[in-house]
Amino acid sequence: MIEYLLFPGCFIQNRIPFIEASAKFVFEQLGIQQSAGKFGCCPNPVGLRFVDEKTWAALGARNIVEAEMEGKPIMSLCNGCYQSLSVVDHDLKHNSKLKDEVNGILAEIGKEYRGTARIEHFVRVLHDEAGLELIKSKITRPLTGLKVALHPGCHYARPSHILHGEDPFNLTYLRDLVEATGATVVDYPQENLCCGNGVRNSDPYTANTMLKAKIDGALSAGADCFAVNCPACFQQMDAEQRNLKELAEEGQEYKFPTFYITELLAMAMGKSPKEIGVNFHRNKGKEALGKVGL
Repeated sequence: MIEYLLFPGCFIQNRIPFIEASAKFVFEQLGIQQSAGKFGCCPNPVGLRFVDEKTWAALGARNIVEAEMEGKPIMSLCNGCYQSLSVVDHDLKHNSKLKDEVNGILAEIGKEYRGTARIEHFVRVLHDEAGLELIKSKITRPLTGLKVALHPGCHYARPSHILHGEDPFNLTYLRDLVEATGATVVDYPQENLCCGNGVRNSDPYTANTMLKAKIDGALSAGADCFAVNCPACFQQMDAEQRNLKELAEEGQEYKFPTFYITELLAMAMGKSPKEIGVNFHRNKGKEALGKVGL
């Protein structure tokens, strides 16, 4: 299997580094080779892009150039980073004027974007390159009985004409990975809706309303927890439940656990919750994990 340059992203490395730890354990178990790249911020696919597109593209291109110089593909642990780098790469390949402007900026630090690096999302690498059969062969402590609601996240498969992976209206990879752990996927109507993170800074009430709708839907469907593959979604769905008090019914308290897919895989491969940092979650999921002996 080829070696990837791992792109954890700012959010994971600065706020939830235990996600990176669980991912590296899973990659090691599956023989997915990865190393650190000299990366900076992706940057964010929403904020900066619509303020200064050229700066956004130049920062993204600088990251891509690092992979080009090493001759290795990028594997992103983050939906937003994956989308941002992929869209920058696409835009530079299809907009010669922007490419020339960006390379003019990069020339000041002795670099040039060529468009030769491959950019992948870690979920696709797990699903297609490692493969479900290998993953299942590494499961030593199946999560049988755990009912999981999925949240793939908005930036995972959109824009679909650039992110040539899954059909955004028929996502199956995260489902397959959760089922490989032995857990049961629970369908709920809000699965493909936004978690609300993108509007939190400008409209906290709307962000909370969106989050509450997802949790209520998952609870009504009988789920024990969420599985996600995006750090921004993880932060919104794990840490921001404390802000739902004003929207909750009398006596209702939101403590619904959220796990990164690599955390579920790591636990199914034998790691204890504490070993991979689940104790750093705001909602630690003791009741949910207790159902599977964890």
